Amino acid sequence: MTTLQVPQETSQKNDLTWGMILLQGLFSIIIGLLLLLSPGMTVLALVQLLGVYWLVSGLLSLVTIFVDRRLWGWKLISGVIGIWAGLSVIQHPLWSAVFLPTVLVVILGIQGIFYGIIYIIEAIKGLGWGTAILGGLSILMGVILVSSPLFAALWVVIFLGVASLVGGIASVLYAIFVSRKQARS
Repeated sequence: MTTLQVPQETSQKNDLTWGMILLQGLFSIIIGLLLLLSPGMTVLALVQLLGVYWLVSGLLSLVTIFVDRRLWGWKLISGVIGIWAGLSVIQHPLWSAVFLPTVLVVILGIQGIFYGIIYIIEAIKGLGWGTAILGGLSILMGVILVSSPLFAALWVVIFLGVASLVGGIASVLYAIFVSRKQARS
């Protein structure tokens, strides 16, 4: 009897696994299409969801102080910043929809410049021309992002839309592959 139950439980678990991959892929395709077809409204909606998340996360961080006193200072700071960020995003949705992607682009640009410098230093230490070229490209991309963050933020949204769409299609195809493989077994 037990040998018959184990494959059945495993089959149910695998059905759930490919089903979740399929659901994730479909959701990713929807987000990708929305980002490409209506980037402004989609970013606005996503930023608002982020604001609600920050607000709830901040409140929960404060509540956990009363449950667990360890690291209460960090929880307090995290809670206050989360509530402040969440309320700011919710109260100023249009400003946040422009500001947050722009800040992300600036951070990515600065990170690209620093990584480029590190790659060039590593190339000088002996990692070769390939690393130096990668460092130069990284610095160039970082400077482009930092010099025109609003323009770059638009391209980041388009890039995320394409990446979400392609990733969603790949997930759906993988889920179909897994479900067919399980059906043959």
